[in-house]
Amino acid sequence: MPTSAIRLVRFTGRLLLALAAVTMLVVVFLALIALTDGAGSGLAAWLTTLGAGAVLAMWLGRRRTWPARLVPFLPVVVAAALTASVCIPTVPTARRYPLALPFVATQHWSLATGSRVAVYHYPPANPGPRHPIPFVYLNGGPVRGISVLDHRFLQLLARQGYDVYAYEQAGGGRSDLLPMGQYTISRSVRDLAAFADRLNKGKVDILGFSSGGAVLTRALTDPSVAARLHRAIIAEPGPMDGPTAHITGRKGRKSARGLAPAMTGPRSTHVPRYAVAFGLMGLGLLTPDTGLIGQAEGDNAFTAADLGSDTASAYCARDAHRIPAEDTARNFSFSPAASLRIQQTVKDSPSIASKLRRSRTPAMLMIAECSSQVRQWETTVLANDPAIQRTQYLPGVGHHMWNGLDDNNDRAAAVITAFLQDKPAPLPNYPTRDEIPAFSRDRK
Repeated sequence: MPTSAIRLVRFTGRLLLALAAVTMLVVVFLALIALTDGAGSGLAAWLTTLGAGAVLAMWLGRRRTWPARLVPFLPVVVAAALTASVCIPTVPTARRYPLALPFVATQHWSLATGSRVAVYHYPPANPGPRHPIPFVYLNGGPVRGISVLDHRFLQLLARQGYDVYAYEQAGGGRSDLLPMGQYTISRSVRDLAAFADRLNKGKVDILGFSSGGAVLTRALTDPSVAARLHRAIIAEPGPMDGPTAHITGRKGRKSARGLAPAMTGPRSTHVPRYAVAFGLMGLGLLTPDTGLIGQAEGDNAFTAADLGSDTASAYCARDAHRIPAEDTARNFSFSPAASLRIQQTVKDSPSIASKLRRSRTPAMLMIAECSSQVRQWETTVLANDPAIQRTQYLPGVGHHMWNGLDDNNDRAAAVITAFLQDKPAPLPNYPTRDEIPAFSRDRK
């Protein structure tokens, strides 16, 4: 073999060894991030990895001449540079709240629970009959700001004579943060009761959407909270308790997930620090209260584009190429850590089915044709709540039922207002409790 070829083989071999060493050190760093729960913004893992790599490099170079002793340190330097970016914040570490909305005033109410929440009020905006019962909207997320699309839907209800209130749950949108350990599904229910008390207008009608629907479902199981509710509308609910959360099964008809164009805009997950933090949190390898990034920093970093295909999953497949912008960059707010924390408390909670069977608050369940929710999350509520008077299955819409497309907002509003006014339903009562088994099997 020619000398040049031999040199090339040796160089290639050394390069591969160096790359392997860098990879090994990066893997060790990530493992230490998980083991230390990101202590000290990741510096504990970084310094330990750097120290271990330096010791190994010294051992490997112990019999070499002086200049050659530095060669084993090259992978350590490269790995240190790559992993250092995980330890350096690139957004403010103090909470940066969304700017005020131009079309509605933001109020801040301090609740008896200690939460300080952002509140929006849309008074009746029509000259016709006004409905005496206040209407409260409980949005999904959990711990997400109310989207502009949702605000537009609430304005539609106000134009139909409803006195509409909405609040962003603690940690979401313009509401103040809580210590991470205080984010629980039980706290969300207590905040709902405290909000009704702070409103001080008697019983309220409540629309709970997605995870807000799960909060509302749990509120119905507590007689002291349910006493504050006039009528309850549970729309596309998430799992109501631990046993329900562990159910897997069919969802609705095909959604736009995997069909819609990729969301554009900046992504925090393109930054190593947040890719590692959110990735390991999603895998359960970091706690929501991780020392790697603080709650406020994580909220500031997370963008609408980070939701990726989750947004598309809220729309029917036929709408894949016309999904509306749900929000503006200045209004979007989502707390990934607090959301995971609340979801975990749902998964860890015991069954509430026996308590739900004692509910007496008149209720309605709304289900979307292209729902991205597991059907049994929805039908479990129907099966166990004897006070559900009607189920409305909305064709042609996904999980985000009021989305500004076609007449979807008007159809959703018609279903809601008919129930609140105790008028005949605009859609068949489907599924009934007897139809649950077939409904759960079908992608209908």
